[in-house]
Amino acid sequence: MGARQVRVLQGRTFMVSDASGDVRRDPRVPNGLFYRDMRHLSHWEIRLDGRRPEAISGTALECDEAVFFLAERIGSMDDTPAYSLVRRRHVSGGVYERLQLTNYGFDRLLVHLSVLFSADFADVFEIDDDVRKTGSLYRRVDGERAILGYERDDFRRETEIYAPGAYVTGRVLTYPLLLEPGEEWETEIEISVLDGERRVQPRRTRLATSTDLREWIAAAPRLECADDHLRRTYQQSLLDLAALRFQPDGEFPDGDLGAALPAAGLPWFMALFGRDALITAYQTLPFAPDLCRATLRTLAAHQATEVDTFRDAEPGKILHELRHGELTHFRQRPQSPYYGTADATPLFLILLDEYERWTGDLATVRELEGVARAAMNWLDEYGDRDGDLFVEYQTRNPECGIDNQCWKDSWNSIVHPDGTLATLPRATCELQGYAYDARRRTARLARECWGDPELADRLERDAEKLRRSFVDAFWLPGQGFYALALDGAKEPVPTLTSNIGHLLWSGIVPDEHVDSLVGHLFGDRLFSGWGVRTLASGQRAYNPMGYHHGTVWPHDNSLIVAGLTRYGRTAEAARLTGALLDAAACLGHRLPEALVGTARALTGVPVVFPTACSPQAWACATPLLLLRALLRLEPGPDGPRAAPLPGAGGGALALSNIPGRWGRGSTGRV
Repeated sequence: MGARQVRVLQGRTFMVSDASGDVRRDPRVPNGLFYRDMRHLSHWEIRLDGRRPEAISGTALECDEAVFFLAERIGSMDDTPAYSLVRRRHVSGGVYERLQLTNYGFDRLLVHLSVLFSADFADVFEIDDDVRKTGSLYRRVDGERAILGYERDDFRRETEIYAPGAYVTGRVLTYPLLLEPGEEWETEIEISVLDGERRVQPRRTRLATSTDLREWIAAAPRLECADDHLRRTYQQSLLDLAALRFQPDGEFPDGDLGAALPAAGLPWFMALFGRDALITAYQTLPFAPDLCRATLRTLAAHQATEVDTFRDAEPGKILHELRHGELTHFRQRPQSPYYGTADATPLFLILLDEYERWTGDLATVRELEGVARAAMNWLDEYGDRDGDLFVEYQTRNPECGIDNQCWKDSWNSIVHPDGTLATLPRATCELQGYAYDARRRTARLARECWGDPELADRLERDAEKLRRSFVDAFWLPGQGFYALALDGAKEPVPTLTSNIGHLLWSGIVPDEHVDSLVGHLFGDRLFSGWGVRTLASGQRAYNPMGYHHGTVWPHDNSLIVAGLTRYGRTAEAARLTGALLDAAACLGHRLPEALVGTARALTGVPVVFPTACSPQAWACATPLLLLRALLRLEPGPDGPRAAPLPGAGGGALALSNIPGRWGRGSTGRV
């Protein structure tokens, strides 16, 4: 991936630079300042008398703040730099950057400090292309302000750079400086972004951000444990999730924004993704229920109501992603919201039930009753394309729709063991588990919250019928695991993958098959030592560096842990949890989107997948679901119940201030 990157973010604004704080266009990586799916700065580079200073260090202090220490570039070890330059960057809506130059030499320092800048306004989907914009790029200067803009028909974006004291052109900020020995000079630069008529300016201090962060941390349960790595991983997860939150733009119909939502991940997916947000909300529910409520209500507000071939929309379907860039605006990619996912709809129903179990929030569950019924109708009428009870998918938009509409959504993820693509439409195994669980959970809501026992009875009958049909169609008795999918000819795809672990999470697996599945999950072919691989070694399709062909995904593994716990396989749940937490401890206590799937013994340290998002919402939330599994934490009528796994937390382990229908509760010290 090239030189080390420094990333800072808050909500849907983020900036990626090199270790000196500079941004220089590189088609391989998304360098620059981004806001709502477009790049507002593609070049941001400091020079002193035309030369780049030496980068001594560059570090993100928090998710939204970074500091860079630069010095005069010298010729040999015997020379001493005469000056240092400190850049402090804070992202909050826009960007606020402070420059501090100090003369440590014995002579006066006469220097021109310049900042070179430009903006290509590339859509996030164009980053790795040679961008040729259809609209018009423009620049203008207004005193100490430079405005960079892009306009195409009714679509407009701008970047405004305010540099007090600088000589400003459309490409360079220049400060002619004269510093006496020991003298220090500093300045502040503000970068604002404009989307249409909406202008977003940076906050000058971190006070508001820090207050919000303190409130977020204070509202989370308090963890006491003997394992310092677990404690630090928990804290990092909370910090990263806080940074990934954003508020939708008036997308609640009654104007009540409530809590913010999680963006999927930096850098490629700083937007609302239905599947990612739902799984993240599930993982975090006992810790941040407001995140769950906001996710449910926002996705409900965007539920599809009609068939739209271009957007893969069908009545009752929950969206896949919500984008705001140029390409979606002009329908060069499926227009936002796009609905090309088959799993978000059953996951919505699963989360709605789990939310009520924890919070007792009947008002929200009743408010969303119509949405839930429409989602269930989608499972029956559109999700099941041919009436065989199974959810299958095939895009309505072959030109630019997504081929694989399951969580393994890369184009080549659903393959036979030899790498041959499964034919369409595809019915992946975990989708059937989700549909089974969604019916059972919605039956409970219908009986206990909506007063509709007839619907509850029907859904329970349908769930049991689906379970029997699933076992008959997907179980491979000669191999002892479930097929990855049924292909377009209804033939099993006999590839061994991590998807079988999701079946344990859903509860669709009969008891007599559990031992065999667990044996596969922890066999050498699937278990790398850091986690369960997406696809087992020993198959021609296996590649430990393939996106879904052998990597280890933390969120995938967290659902497997939840499934193991569901079936009482506590020793295996503890083993897999320990492997994931070991990986986090080696990686600064932050789990990335994915790890390379090579065996742990080969390197001794976890290897991050080269283009992994970090932070990524469901990877950041993984330690929270793992902690829930360690405690076997469940909601009770009067408070949280816990039955910790043996040795959980390396000794004493307690969680207090747990939000739920009881108010705030505690597991006690265990």
